Amino acid sequence: MKTKLFLITPPFTQLNTPYPATAYIKGFLNTKGIESVQADLGIEVILKLFSKEGLIDLFKVSSLKFNVLKISDNSKRIYALQDEYIKTINPVIAFLQGKNPTLALQICQEDFLPEASRFAQLEELDWAFGTMGTQDKAKHLATLYLEDISDFIVERVDSNFGFSRYAERLGRSANSFDELYQALQQEPTYIDTILLSILKEKIENIQPTMLLISVPFPGNLYSAFRSAQWVKKHYPKIKISMGGGFPNTELRSLSDARVFEFIDYITLDDGERPIEELINAVTLSASSRAESIEEKLYKRTFLLEDGKVVYKNNSSRPDYKQSKVGTPDYSDLFLDKYISVIEIVNPMHRMWSDGRWNKLTMAHGCYWGKCTFCDISLDYIKIYEPVAANLLCDRMEEMIAQTGENGFHFVDEAAPPALMRALALEILRRKLAVTWWTNIRFEKSFTKDLCLLLKASGCIAVSGGLEVASDRLLKLIDKGVTVEQVAKVTRNFTEAGVMVHAYLMYGYPTQTIQETVDSLEMVRQLFEVGVLQSGFWHQFAMTAHSPVGLYPEKFGVVKETEAIGTFANNDINYTDSTGIDHDKFSFGLKKSLFNFMHGICFDYELQDWFEFKIPKTKISPDFIFDALEEEDDFNIKPTAKIVWLGGKPFIEHFTKSKKGNSWELMTLTFHDKKESFSIQTNKKEGEWLTEILLKISVSNAKIYTFQEIKFDFETQLEDFELFWYSKPIKTLREFGLLVL
Repeated sequence: MKTKLFLITPPFTQLNTPYPATAYIKGFLNTKGIESVQADLGIEVILKLFSKEGLIDLFKVSSLKFNVLKISDNSKRIYALQDEYIKTINPVIAFLQGKNPTLALQICQEDFLPEASRFAQLEELDWAFGTMGTQDKAKHLATLYLEDISDFIVERVDSNFGFSRYAERLGRSANSFDELYQALQQEPTYIDTILLSILKEKIENIQPTMLLISVPFPGNLYSAFRSAQWVKKHYPKIKISMGGGFPNTELRSLSDARVFEFIDYITLDDGERPIEELINAVTLSASSRAESIEEKLYKRTFLLEDGKVVYKNNSSRPDYKQSKVGTPDYSDLFLDKYISVIEIVNPMHRMWSDGRWNKLTMAHGCYWGKCTFCDISLDYIKIYEPVAANLLCDRMEEMIAQTGENGFHFVDEAAPPALMRALALEILRRKLAVTWWTNIRFEKSFTKDLCLLLKASGCIAVSGGLEVASDRLLKLIDKGVTVEQVAKVTRNFTEAGVMVHAYLMYGYPTQTIQETVDSLEMVRQLFEVGVLQSGFWHQFAMTAHSPVGLYPEKFGVVKETEAIGTFANNDINYTDSTGIDHDKFSFGLKKSLFNFMHGICFDYELQDWFEFKIPKTKISPDFIFDALEEEDDFNIKPTAKIVWLGGKPFIEHFTKSKKGNSWELMTLTFHDKKESFSIQTNKKEGEWLTEILLKISVSNAKIYTFQEIKFDFETQLEDFELFWYSKPIKTLREFGLLVL
């Protein structure tokens, strides 16, 4: 029987772009000639729900309960305005899909959309609209409109609903399968019925032999099991496998046999080899040969044997190298139907939710791999393998051709600076017009010139972990950076025109109240001097596969229990030796950050953000300012790469005379995208410079080092150092002569 795979992402992840897991796997299956079809059931459910027909049905279903339950004034208002919602929903969705841009003018008049409680925040944020264009303002108003309908759904129809997650509570820290199992015994919810109707149609049309379910987050878990349950009941011959981020981190100690009433296999870590072995095993089972003749091989796979959960990893074949996994394939997905929404609070979060991004990975795993809060014991972080820059660019060009989209989000744990440099050079060499962003570590190797190169190649934003802005705790975390270093790197990116987002953490083991306050002061200063544009505070969570979770005694914390759950096992409850209630800082940290991100309230006392007494900060009020004033090391390594981003100069020769002596001079005039500028040199230096700029142009395949340029100069002229630090070269350094 011919193998045909159906790959699904169950509801819900993102509204604006597909989660890339199924596209990655489909790209790999293409290299093996294995037929597959993929679907993002999340966006399909949303589009069916948020449509004229969907809302007519929604209001009909909600009315059945109106006389039974207590109703909020907000839901009464939305129900009363149902005709307005039904009339406007299709045009609004089309607008958010980018198909109806003129509707923005009507939306911005603020008498087109019905308004409920979400619009109450507009008065607080009215000042922010001054910085938004008509399209952005309309997107934000349309987002509030959808959130109002979402609130109605949660209260009146399905309490588990959420745009980027569904029944997430059932997946979070689910040490036992009991609650999820019980929920699956209930009648399908209203949202479930929409999901299952779409799934039914897909299965009937595709007729797959295997169903592969990607579960990246806890918010996808319930709908994954609900989908599997329906397929098991109606198409028992279809084999079902689950993989993805949630199983990889949470289900590594799975032992509850009830899970396999719904799922046949659960695979861990990189999916390519386990899926290939699974296809072989299923094919072997379906063949006429006796199963004893040939042993079925599995790679990191849970399954049920004799009523017990077993973990099989008896395949000796290695995982595929990143160069062999193929280009992500987005075919079958409704790329023109995703909807872009805008929340104006956080610039980086906006990038997550607005616009469609092709997803790629520069390197598998993390090249640092030491942070003590991170799951560095797991293969997806532990095994580091970069992809060659030319292969990355090949994949980018393939994806642009397939999707028509030039935007890329590199979903790395931390993109390596050297590879980012190589990728940027390759993008510029191929003259690709792309937009991209990624996650980094705030390495000191992100110099001013490297940041300028990345910007020139299309990099618009980076995010990185500052975590706890305290040098003691950064050392305990083994972050490998200092606050001062982070300040300099963020300055370099900001001055190059690349937006910087910082992940911030509070409540790390042994963190004192003083350190939390001092960390907030560091963050305040980073925003005040303008080197950070976006940030988000996360409260520390201990996970089972991190050094803190594996060796808690080294970090001054004690696990509440050593018991291992029979289902999920990741988040660990613990007690900190400090005894501090870190929860109470959450509101003040987030409220202050909201204001700092919008450039206000820097003069507030830190105490003003908290309703309880905090100590005064011990950080100098000019700590960050002073750190940025320190001179960088101007010594250039002989191996440093020298690249010219500009074009060819227009050359004019002239002679200058003084007291009977004359000199042959040259004027070199350059034109960049914004302005023109000129430099003057003597004839010999000018001729050498003209020739060397052609050699070191970014469009050339060969990259020259500083040592090679110095040697080239000294074969014709004298005193290279004097020339290199002269005014003409200094001017060129300001306009695209980079030392990398």
